[in-house]
Amino acid sequence: MVGGEDMARGAPYPEHWEADVVLRDGTTMRIRPIMPADSGAVERFHERQSPESVYLRFFAPLERIPARDLHRFTHVDHHDRVALVLESAGEIVAIGRFDRIDEDTAEVAFNVSDAVQGKGLGSVLLEHLAAAGRELGVRRFVADVLPQNTRMLRVFTDAGYDVDQHLDDGLVSVSFTIRPTDRSLAVLAERERRAEALSMAAVLGPERVLLIGAGEEGTAMAHRLHEGIAAAGEERVAVVGLPGYPSRVEELPPEVSADLALVAAPAPHVLDLVPQLAGRGVRAVVLYTGGYEAGHASGKVPQRTLVRRLRECGMRLVGPRSFGVRTVDEAGAINATLRRGALRSGAVGIFCQSAAAGLQLLDGAADRDLGLSSFLSAGHRVDVSGNDAMQFWTTSPATRVVCLRLESIGNPRKFSRVARRLSEQGPVVAMIAGATGQLRPPGHAVRTTTTPRRALDELVRQAGVLLTGSDAEMLDLAALLSEQPLPTGDRVLVITNSGAQAAAMSELIRDHGLVEATGSVALSSGADAAAYKTCVDDALSRQDWDVAIVGYVALLDDDGPRVASEIRRLSRDSQRTVAATLYRSTGLRGRDREVEAATGRPDHEHVAGDVRVPTFPSTEAVVAAVAAARGYRRWSERGRGSRVDPDRVDRRAAKRLVQAELSGLPAGTTKRLAPPRARELLASHGVSSWPEMRVDSVTDAIEAAEQIGWPVALKATDDVLRHRSDLGTVRLDLSTQEELAEAYRTMEAQVRALLGRSASFDVQAMAPPGVACVVRAAEDSLYGPIVSLGLAGDAVELLDDVSYRVPPLTDADISEMIGSLRAAPRLLGHRGLPAVDVPALEDIIARVAVLKDELAEVSAIELYPVLVSASGAAVLGMDVDVAQPRRGDVARRVLP
Repeated sequence: MVGGEDMARGAPYPEHWEADVVLRDGTTMRIRPIMPADSGAVERFHERQSPESVYLRFFAPLERIPARDLHRFTHVDHHDRVALVLESAGEIVAIGRFDRIDEDTAEVAFNVSDAVQGKGLGSVLLEHLAAAGRELGVRRFVADVLPQNTRMLRVFTDAGYDVDQHLDDGLVSVSFTIRPTDRSLAVLAERERRAEALSMAAVLGPERVLLIGAGEEGTAMAHRLHEGIAAAGEERVAVVGLPGYPSRVEELPPEVSADLALVAAPAPHVLDLVPQLAGRGVRAVVLYTGGYEAGHASGKVPQRTLVRRLRECGMRLVGPRSFGVRTVDEAGAINATLRRGALRSGAVGIFCQSAAAGLQLLDGAADRDLGLSSFLSAGHRVDVSGNDAMQFWTTSPATRVVCLRLESIGNPRKFSRVARRLSEQGPVVAMIAGATGQLRPPGHAVRTTTTPRRALDELVRQAGVLLTGSDAEMLDLAALLSEQPLPTGDRVLVITNSGAQAAAMSELIRDHGLVEATGSVALSSGADAAAYKTCVDDALSRQDWDVAIVGYVALLDDDGPRVASEIRRLSRDSQRTVAATLYRSTGLRGRDREVEAATGRPDHEHVAGDVRVPTFPSTEAVVAAVAAARGYRRWSERGRGSRVDPDRVDRRAAKRLVQAELSGLPAGTTKRLAPPRARELLASHGVSSWPEMRVDSVTDAIEAAEQIGWPVALKATDDVLRHRSDLGTVRLDLSTQEELAEAYRTMEAQVRALLGRSASFDVQAMAPPGVACVVRAAEDSLYGPIVSLGLAGDAVELLDDVSYRVPPLTDADISEMIGSLRAAPRLLGHRGLPAVDVPALEDIIARVAVLKDELAEVSAIELYPVLVSASGAAVLGMDVDVAQPRRGDVARRVLP
């Protein structure tokens, strides 16, 4: 959308301030900057307000807005005067604005329609106004509020900022700094979680569903869906478009309503259905059919049009091309998927995208007897995503384990935050398809990234998510995590009737960082259930193991069912983690009817309820799963650390500097800061560089060395040759004028030979010897701000030994970032060498992460090299690029 122009400064319409948001009641609205064309809508908004609301906003009765004020309200410059509106069904229902008082301070005010009071619109406006203010360099909001305007006062005090308020001349004067605090971010995240979980309750916890079929493909799908949902009962299901049912929504009785609509129909028909669905109280739509285009191809409905139409009516969308949803609640299961066949209800929630993945996962769950609490296939993922499903699962007591089958991630930064919250409640297991983690199937709108796949893997692990290499591994691990207690220690007891299997398990246990318990047993190859019973009895009498892995290979007679019964007894009576790898068996093994029939008594007698032990297809799979479960237990017991907030940070100076550098710079253009300005920007965040001077002659080089102090280093400044000692364009430890002069002439000739031209050089003071590192931060089109660390050198970069994190970071994140490098031993002490000053390196990473996170205008930072010695870290080189920001502030709630 292109809107008004800046009347005073020529600033363009800030399109990145536009967003869809979820409100407190789970419905959606659109927020955007105000435009001159909104005059009529603002007048209508004002006329609908009660006299009390008008008085609270303007401190006086005001039947109509004067023309002069109406012009001022709608003609803003998006810099000194900012106004945002919230829209519902095309009408403005709330307005928020701020007007600068001085460079740092702005006066803020809201006005929310009486009809939507209590839905949290004021809080949403404050979040988005504060984000816009921070982008523009505003540091503080002030407001004068009538004492009786308690709603407005609560908006300020409940936001998590440090609010100062006092009564002055009959008004409450409010003042607060709008920089996010730990508390304000926590408040925002909790509001977002509750609102999005509530919006998803219509998808994964509907009381009533409405099934609609139309068109050849859609009717066939609707028939299949009806087979699954009919079991939920007529009181929970309404149907349109199938034989024997109404052919149109309008033909349903007036009292028929639904939370969730299951729609299989041609694209144009779906658009026409939206207002009818809204009239029936529908809050979410699962769309099974296609016919939509991620772009604007002729003959197809743009997906953006579909999403916009639904959100205008407060609805969420699952799909298009969803495989469906499956829900379980007290009233029973609703199987709204395209798969036939029963599934056991249980504690595992599954999210996937494509229909093909959905079918494979549900078949896999059935094969393993995996118990599901819910299932959701997002299809093209144009609205509801894995982030939304995870928000719901944080509020679902029935879901103890979550499986995520990801083909792409639309918002990795939010994924990290939401997944971490969910992981703190229970295990989250993920499988990321493809080589890049950003597959682009037809119809999917997927943002590209230049960041390597390793960044995504580290982002996922940073959130406590357990990564697997295949769908089968994910489901197998989910079986273990959902039916067995988490391992409380590292001691693994092995019981098997194969010597080769016992040896392989021993080696794998050590390789995964676990410990084989004493007393592990390798039975004879012909061992039967009686021999296993003896081993189980012995194991139950001991306390020197935490996990038992039981293997059985039927080399002679197959006594597998009875062996499985003994394994379940071990699980039941020990109350410890038990897993198995059994001949011709995978999945969860519960009560065995064959054993009951053969013995004439119940398998697992004296068991209250059914005990299920996961069985794995191989030795490697069972040990890896146990190690993953143990790793999750360690992660859950470990502290998350505190968000880094370095001292000696001058945010005001940094903001002024980048805004001055961006003045007149066209959008999409990147500017490299001159070295003095780059040093100034980094210094504003407490990162100082080692002294250096740029020179163009031998005389200048000698004068610079005299000023800096001997010994010095001489370095070529060309981007290709910088820090390339292997090419002869760096000389170190030059202690005399003669050495420096000779080095300058030699390097000058080398540069001419390599580049065919001359170049400047930098003279720099010699830093103490240490380990050279590279710290980078960049603005990625997918991840937003991302920080990376690696040791310097071509070999390290070619081997991709680089760790990545998405800010904001905690001190624990930074410590793990360093420790995850394969070359980390060089920092921590290698081959008897002393460890370097790692805390100094951590401090630099923290400061760079905060700078990049808070200044979207900084498109790239490279500190190279950062020489970490035993007594500090010296930044020997830095490059900083700036560009017009491509993202809005993250401390605000938005939907994709």
